[in-house]
Amino acid sequence: MKKIIFSIVLLLAFITSNAQKDFQGMAVYESKTSTSDFKKRFEGNKDITPEMQKNMEERMKKMFEKTFILNFDKSASTYKEEEKLDAPGQSGGGMRMMSSMMGGGGTYYKNVKEKTFTVDKEFMGKEFLVKDSLKTYKWNMEGETRVIGGYNCYKATAIIEASKTDFRNFRPKREEDKKPEVKTEDAKDKKTSFLDDIDMPKEITITAWYTMDIPVNQGPEGYWGLPGLILEVNDGKTTILCSKIVLNVKEKAEIKAPNNGKEISQKDYDETVTKKMKELMEMNQGQGGRGGMQMRMGR
Repeated sequence: MKKIIFSIVLLLAFITSNAQKDFQGMAVYESKTSTSDFKKRFEGNKDITPEMQKNMEERMKKMFEKTFILNFDKSASTYKEEEKLDAPGQSGGGMRMMSSMMGGGGTYYKNVKEKTFTVDKEFMGKEFLVKDSLKTYKWNMEGETRVIGGYNCYKATAIIEASKTDFRNFRPKREEDKKPEVKTEDAKDKKTSFLDDIDMPKEITITAWYTMDIPVNQGPEGYWGLPGLILEVNDGKTTILCSKIVLNVKEKAEIKAPNNGKEISQKDYDETVTKKMKELMEMNQGQGGRGGMQMRMGR
């Protein structure tokens, strides 16, 4: 009798092990970033016609509202923007570069077992393969609960350093924080950049909602580290919300790290992008300043 019970226990353990190994899920996330602060910058600008403003708002909507697919198993995941056909004239390098700086483009691979990530990015026509250790989040369990898509979720918050290469972190400066304009004889020759009105916070507060009904250590983008799948994340400006979940999918996706591009660490990639953006700002200041930069962004 003991042998029979032992055999049944072994069989159940084997079935459970294989079930966990074959387990795979898919989640769809909608990412939206508030653009109200930036729209206010366009209002009252005599250099921007209503047609130009409409064109810029359409492009901002395309950059700031995206759909992503997360394919995950017990140890790894891939997070990628849903492929859509570009409208005529909207598939240039500038749009691809901005898409990358808005969290889109490429494949974000996380291995929570090894605590590493790999993401392929395109910047200024060059392909990069960013490989590094996953960010460690010091999550605070808040005790609040809510239901998202039928799943019971719990709230957690964390304070992290703001990425200098993520355009979504840019905040327009408050009027009281701007430096007063000094009028001099050569003021008319002074060039300015629209980034003079932009502020980059040092830290941002992340609010996440996770469900233990799906006990995987995963989430959208680089978010992870909670005892359940993260269904919603908010950083004050950007909200990433899960709109669909499929567990034990029949057609399993290939969950593997991308391998195209020059391998680089996150720190070196950030320094490369920051340096290049500074060069672009200086070029812009020499070609018309604030208005010139806005015109190029609106093309």
